[in-house]
Amino acid sequence: MKKSLFIFILVFIVMTQIQAKVLDVSYKVDFGIFGELGISDAHLETEGNKYRIEIGLKATGIAKTLSKNRKERHISQGHIVNDMFISDSYKVIKTYGKKHIEKIYSIDHDKKRVIKDSIKKNQGIITGKKHIVLDFYSKNDLLTLYFNLPKMIKDKSKATTYEFTAVGAELQDGLVKVKIPKESNAYERSLGKGEYWYMTVIIYQKIFTSNKGELMLAIDGEGIVQKAVLKDLMMFGDLTAERIK
Repeated sequence: MKKSLFIFILVFIVMTQIQAKVLDVSYKVDFGIFGELGISDAHLETEGNKYRIEIGLKATGIAKTLSKNRKERHISQGHIVNDMFISDSYKVIKTYGKKHIEKIYSIDHDKKRVIKDSIKKNQGIITGKKHIVLDFYSKNDLLTLYFNLPKMIKDKSKATTYEFTAVGAELQDGLVKVKIPKESNAYERSLGKGEYWYMTVIIYQKIFTSNKGELMLAIDGEGIVQKAVLKDLMMFGDLTAERIK
């Protein structure tokens, strides 16, 4: 449960387009009979042609106990070209119990390669280190991809499936799929009716017991996600995330 929760929150929280130089947004995640499972905060700051995106995630309620008080922080830093975020580095920090994991991705745009350095600690003692070159290159990491999506997808009314690559998604060979639906009825029933742009993100991970791993999103006119739903998880119903700030 703990890993799946954080995959869900991360994909949900970053699916937004921001125009402001500084923005702070918060969300909560609920799951059927378990109630609230987690909260997340997102911070974006730009200065000149530089940006920094930071996403904080923490488990609450029963998930906090089951995940040993798991917390994550994802940090993307880079530059801006033609209003698009270009990632130069992406860092992931995870802590739970006495364990600490860090992953740092360095993106070399000239050589078109990505270097990943990771370190694992238990009670402050290093238990593992890795230094590898990924099999793919991308200007996007998982955070910048979703911030850039509204600009990358020009026709938001055309039903189709897009494929993108993102640093940080190497478990799925860097591939991320986004579906624009033919009709919005199912989305309106699950997410509410409004001036929304609806889409589905395909998550290539086992999310609880959801076979498809399809995350439905409702994005408002400013490009900010208002609600997201992962449908029909075995026995417990839907996993839902809503903006609270």
